[in-house]
Amino acid sequence: MTKQKLVVVGNGMSGARCVEEIVKNGSEMFDITVFGSEPHITYNRILLSTVLQGSMTFEDLTINDHNWYAEHNIQLFTGETVLNIDTLNQIIQTDKERELSYDKLIIATGSVPFFLPVPGADKEGVIAFRTIDDCRKMIESSRQYKKAVVIGGGLLGLEAARGLLNLGMEVSVVHISEYLMERQLDQTASILLQKELERQGMHFLLKKVTQEIIGNSRAKGVRFQDGTETEADLVIMAAGIRPNIKLAKDSGILTNRAITVNDYLETSAANIYAVGECAEHRGIVYGLVKPLYEQGAIAAKHICGIKTQGYQGSVLSTQLKISGVDVFSAGHFDDQDSTKSITSFDELDGCYKKAVFQDRKLVGAVLFGDTRAGAKLFDLILKQKDISTEEKNSLFQTSTHSGGSLIAEMAWSDLICNCNGVTKGGIIEAVQKNGLTTVEQVKTCTKASSSCGGCKPAVNELLLYVNSDEFDEVIEIKSMCSCTDLTEDEVVHEMQLQNLSSNQEIMTALGWKNSDGCPTCKPALTYYLGMIYPEYENSQKLIFINEKMNAVRQSDDLYTVIPQMYGGMTNAEELRKIADAADKYNIPKVAVTSEQRIHLMGVKKEDLKGVWSDLNMPLSSKAGSYVQNIKTCTGEHICSCDKQQSLILAVALEKKLNLISAPYRVKIGVSACMHNGAGSTTKDIGIMGIDRGWEIYAGGSSGRNVRAGELLAVASTDEEAIKLTCGFIQYYRETANYSERTWQWIERVGLLHIREVLFNEELLLQLLHYFESDASHRKNLMEKQPLIT
Repeated sequence: MTKQKLVVVGNGMSGARCVEEIVKNGSEMFDITVFGSEPHITYNRILLSTVLQGSMTFEDLTINDHNWYAEHNIQLFTGETVLNIDTLNQIIQTDKERELSYDKLIIATGSVPFFLPVPGADKEGVIAFRTIDDCRKMIESSRQYKKAVVIGGGLLGLEAARGLLNLGMEVSVVHISEYLMERQLDQTASILLQKELERQGMHFLLKKVTQEIIGNSRAKGVRFQDGTETEADLVIMAAGIRPNIKLAKDSGILTNRAITVNDYLETSAANIYAVGECAEHRGIVYGLVKPLYEQGAIAAKHICGIKTQGYQGSVLSTQLKISGVDVFSAGHFDDQDSTKSITSFDELDGCYKKAVFQDRKLVGAVLFGDTRAGAKLFDLILKQKDISTEEKNSLFQTSTHSGGSLIAEMAWSDLICNCNGVTKGGIIEAVQKNGLTTVEQVKTCTKASSSCGGCKPAVNELLLYVNSDEFDEVIEIKSMCSCTDLTEDEVVHEMQLQNLSSNQEIMTALGWKNSDGCPTCKPALTYYLGMIYPEYENSQKLIFINEKMNAVRQSDDLYTVIPQMYGGMTNAEELRKIADAADKYNIPKVAVTSEQRIHLMGVKKEDLKGVWSDLNMPLSSKAGSYVQNIKTCTGEHICSCDKQQSLILAVALEKKLNLISAPYRVKIGVSACMHNGAGSTTKDIGIMGIDRGWEIYAGGSSGRNVRAGELLAVASTDEEAIKLTCGFIQYYRETANYSERTWQWIERVGLLHIREVLFNEELLLQLLHYFESDASHRKNLMEKQPLIT
């Protein structure tokens, strides 16, 4: 197969991540060439401040070295800038007079520092804080000069100022606003931050507008519009960045603030993508690492021809990287007429916490001094559910019991590294599988702490926990079955990558030890094929279920027939049919089960057609991995609440979910109120009536080890409850391993991630579209002959 030519313009963090994802997903499809304007290999720009602060070296910043590019047959040109893209002929030209054709091209040119347009900005000693070269100039200047001014009191400016202090310089921070980091902090947190940084040695010149950089050939100071001046041998411009879109504009590619892209990161030019700080998605330009990595992963999949739902935008949070200062913020934290807040302020220890609510929903948070509750608050912001009194009272708690370890109490699915999406379980798995003992080894293996570095203390704490006597969490890495050494994730990945469309193709291509498969892998492969290729079940005639004809074989070679009673509801006519059939065919046992269905047990095989014909009603099946009949509660003596609405919802939902296949049996309960007569909180999905609609719980289990479900969402209407439930089930079907329970799946992928998917209207609509398509497919299958299992 002739390889396509892929050119990547930009060797920064977003471009490098995009290349890594392409290597992972389908590097054999492409000859990859990367151009970087800087003379350096790929490095972590975010951690430049830690080099200034002395906690890292330039070598520590390396993401991919020359050996990595050689190992993956990637041609890298550093110190070479692409000047033009001929989008019609698909050719690029560089400043080294090099011309190169492409089949696909990725623009990852990032951003450029914003220099204030004031006189003297071009003087010697005025530099930005953006690159390794900028960082080296600052270090060299600190050896000769002692007075530095940083223009910009935002995240980048403060991190640069802290580094210059560590280099022995006297540092003043100039900021146009009255408060530092006003976009990320409220006034109280900003003042606390200023006091702490002043204690560390910084000086602040607030509400100052720079008019001019004074001096002859070299900067000697800064003059402000109010007529005051301050001395400076070194001036750092940290007043912001601008998307680097010159190449795209010059090449006729559509731009706004940045290069406009769609959900697959495609630009207006054919076969050209844009990712990172130079891209504008739905009117937003992102400057933090997590969304840039997410964009790179989506673009890579689309380029490699792998089905993806597209990039839907990112929810952002901020954490300051300054030694001795803990700051976290997320969401909307400004006080407004429509918001109310809860604050905790310990002046003695300088610890401040604020949670902002709108209609009892958490919409923002600010933490200073103790940021351990940041992940929990961020999770609640994404949930957008009404906060209960109990949750409100424990909002800022970081441990469920006195003296407890926060790391130990985290779920496996909780994120340790937000930038790279690395969970606690992912790190423990890597540690146990590869014998990792240091933070650096964890970073290399999992990428945790490799981006902004803010999670490095948490990674270190997790390592200490894993090596302590308290640790008892063991993750066992299993292959799919004895026929292969591959895990289920690896098998499914290869099925999609190689377009394998039958059991035999999979077993042959992936080197199955047993060419016929086994009872473990064959049903799993069949399920995955049905999810990847919805038409597979039909073409292979794997399902023969008639809406009115179904039976389950008993151990005595007789059969059980189960008339369907949606929501546990029936009527006199149906009951007469059931009783008449039992009499006519001498059916010995008629049982009313806990699932609120009547089982006709002991039907002879030769009588099945007659029973089906006489009943003439939909039948249910308890066999196989399907969504099970919904459990309801009519009240009896439990409570006097009105049960009608819950029964209406259960009937409507059960009809939508009729004979839906799943990785494992899915049990559902619908309770009318908090008395929970249907046991909803211990079902895979539980729906409970509240005064504002319905609470939806997920991941419960009523087996030997009872598990309570976690609150997934709050729905205000029946329609919304049905949409969220069907969306949840469809996402479970698409992403869970075969035989993986809902609670195991939730622990693995994270409840926070599932909510992000379901609360995104466009993603939810896509899931419901696939769900409805499968429902239509099932209706066609209903016309087939009955399945007798």
